[in-house]
Amino acid sequence: MPELPEVETIRRHLAPHVEHRTLERLEVLDERWSRPLAPAELAAALEGRAVTKLGRRGKYLVWELEDDAFLLMHLRMTGTLLLDPPGAPPHTRVWLRVSGADLAFTDPRRFGTGELALGVQQRDAFFAARLGAEPHDPAFTAAHLHGLAKRSRAPVKAFLLDQKRIAGVGNIYADEALFRAGLHPLRAANRLTRPQAAALRDAIVASLDAGIAAKGATIDDFRDPDGVSGTFQDQFLVHRREGEPCPRCANPIRKLRAAGRGTYVCERCQPRPRYAARLGGRVAQGSALR
Repeated sequence: MPELPEVETIRRHLAPHVEHRTLERLEVLDERWSRPLAPAELAAALEGRAVTKLGRRGKYLVWELEDDAFLLMHLRMTGTLLLDPPGAPPHTRVWLRVSGADLAFTDPRRFGTGELALGVQQRDAFFAARLGAEPHDPAFTAAHLHGLAKRSRAPVKAFLLDQKRIAGVGNIYADEALFRAGLHPLRAANRLTRPQAAALRDAIVASLDAGIAAKGATIDDFRDPDGVSGTFQDQFLVHRREGEPCPRCANPIRKLRAAGRGTYVCERCQPRPRYAARLGGRVAQGSALR
């Protein structure tokens, strides 16, 4: 699934091609993409408006159009946007015709969505119900993260994947951040000390920054708008490196399940908490710790 760095890569690439230009046509080929609005309703609300800014919130691309109209686009598992592709790419679900450029939204699994918000209040309410702190926001401090964690009994891996707490972090960057911070993914979030929360905050930002610098990670479907793959997968410290030597201590990296997701860890650099070892399988599935 595209996470914050992949969505930010797309945003940065497309912004110069769409900002201050007119969305001339929005052609929704798969009506699931625009539900609950019919494709014609969404098109009627947005066509003919100038794109004032292409933004991002968590894993959402935010198309800001004149008169405070917003198209809130989520790529989900396999969505991407291609700029001026030759012909019609496979699995094209939506065409966005911007003056001077054509964009194809492709999505093999059809989970991507495009939702309409009319007015800043409606946009803000939409995100307030779904997303927590932005990791690059100045308000995302060690103290803020520690306060969030104290209210969660879930394993810290599950805590990081909860978009209502921290926006934009998914499976890849959670694994990488936990390794950088030296924290086991099954450690209870509410047992993080203040120094551990500070280390985790810095590790989250560092992992995301590395992903953005590498223009994202391509494991399955992600490509930038020119169809080029990202390179962060070549820099993974632990993610998808089961059985390989840890880059710090050479201990073999293990794969386990946390929060229902395949999770990669060096259990020498990220010691497993004793209480997690006692609780065993129930913790690995993301159960609350008391």
